[in-house]
Amino acid sequence: MEDLRFKNTLLNALDPKVIARLRLSPLRFELKFEMEYPHRAIRHLFFLESGMASMTATFQDGSQVEVSTFGFESVIGVSALMGAKKSMNRVYTQIAGHGYACPVEAARKEFNLGGSFQCLTLRYVQAQLDQATQYVGCNAKHTFEPRLARWLLTCADRSNSDTFKMSHELLADMLGGTRATVSLAAGSLKRKGLIQYSRGVIHILNPAGLEENACECYQTIKSHLKNYAEFDTPIAE
Repeated sequence: MEDLRFKNTLLNALDPKVIARLRLSPLRFELKFEMEYPHRAIRHLFFLESGMASMTATFQDGSQVEVSTFGFESVIGVSALMGAKKSMNRVYTQIAGHGYACPVEAARKEFNLGGSFQCLTLRYVQAQLDQATQYVGCNAKHTFEPRLARWLLTCADRSNSDTFKMSHELLADMLGGTRATVSLAAGSLKRKGLIQYSRGVIHILNPAGLEENACECYQTIKSHLKNYAEFDTPIAE
């Protein structure tokens, strides 16, 4: 993999020798591919090159709500490097894509060397905490329609496409609403000429217009995650 160029932010910043020690295996992430599940052991770290995954909090009644999203900037399963043996949340793909899996033992060994992989991973953890904090504020402060616009734009960024499959039920789960709330918000965006939505397929017609209708959290999170590799943390050589 020495000559391979990565789209994943963290992998792209690593030295080829570090990449070799991580023992990466290429994977195709189909829709609803399970990366983590509550109370199950974390056996791999995952690096997305394309597609999108969501972390959800799952409740006793079976309902769930999204608490974080993952794309090409992400490393999934990083809690295993901080001492966790089992996952607290469910992580699975919402938009199919491809990327790499890394055995957790190899990742722990590399992390404990205290070099660039450790520093970049810790930077990503900070960025992910910042994203989660923004989501908490967003869910409390902003109404459903701007949050839906924000989420659709995020999906478009992750999938590199303006068209993707997304059911009312899934959108309700991800955004903490009901199918009726989704219908009202999606209908409003559709009447404004920003999206088409039919039989579970969403097509963004006007990305710039959709961003104008999205809450400020879209750009805040996008910019922060894009630049986390440049956070002011020294990297050991």
